[in-house]
Amino acid sequence: MTYEPKPIDTSVVRLSPEILQLTERLARHAHEVWAEERFRLGWTYGTERDDARRRHPCLVPYEQLPDSEKQFDRNAALETLKAIIALGYRIEK
Repeated sequence: MTYEPKPIDTSVVRLSPEILQLTERLARHAHEVWAEERFRLGWTYGTERDDARRRHPCLVPYEQLPDSEKQFDRNAALETLKAIIALGYRIEK
């Protein structure tokens, strides 16, 4: 099987400062949703990831995540916001 990712082209999308402010809030939300699901499935905190024992080092509050993990969530949030705009939708408060 050959898979070639084809994300929505967001290269020309520029977000307003107000929308950019949502990035951190959405990144935090994404982490909270992810962590809630892991806890529901019986995962617990562990210093190293162990899928067999369902332990994960990122099962901590967002503030305690390593910067690399925060940036992963931020990028996902930012690209989602851009994709919404690229698809012709508006984001309004």
